[in-house]
Amino acid sequence: MPRLPAPDFPADVRARLEADAKEVIARYPDSRSALLPLLHLIQSEEGYVSRTGIRFCAEVLGLTTAEVTAVATFYTMYRRKPSGDYQVGVCTNTLCAVMGGDAIFEELKEHLGVGNNETTADGKVTLEHIECNAACDYAPVVMVNWEFFDNQTPESAKAMVDDLLAGRTVEPTRGAPLCTYKETARILAGFPDEREGAVEASGGAGHASLIGLRIARGEVPHTPIVHPRGEATIEGGE
Repeated sequence: MPRLPAPDFPADVRARLEADAKEVIARYPDSRSALLPLLHLIQSEEGYVSRTGIRFCAEVLGLTTAEVTAVATFYTMYRRKPSGDYQVGVCTNTLCAVMGGDAIFEELKEHLGVGNNETTADGKVTLEHIECNAACDYAPVVMVNWEFFDNQTPESAKAMVDDLLAGRTVEPTRGAPLCTYKETARILAGFPDEREGAVEASGGAGHASLIGLRIARGEVPHTPIVHPRGEATIEGGE
């Protein structure tokens, strides 16, 4: 395959990325296994995966640009064009949708004046609808740079994006403190989150996710809703 026509990074940027890439590649027995974190590394530099970033990954891993492009375009976590500092994703999969996710997404589009996968004029917020966040017990869920904002309403979601646009501090419902998309991408590339208290704040599953386990352990009262299997009774001959 011919080399993807793209300019190289400036010399100082390339030197820094090569040092980081060497550290990432050293984690894997096969260098091509480092492609996913390297794509995150590129996003930490540019905010998306550019043609230059694709060329860089291909060169340091000994791959073709076609191979790198195939991976970068397969996963939705890699941006294909410049995006905002804050990626606001509204879950519109089944449960979140019926619990209000569709309404949140429609109102945010109107409130921000953007469509799906579009960015506000100031470059701060990119809005997109996304598939299941694996947080159905907190539906409807909005994610900002992959941090959870649970049990949202159109009003709370609009207030949240207004705070982002105004530069005010925004705290996720659970998880680590919010940081920019580029900072998040560097963490996803496998580099430590050096912000004080951020790792400890990450925590684990929330209360709603653990309630079934707590019931099974007898830690909370539980009133059976249905008869245990094999003990159902038939009333009135039906």
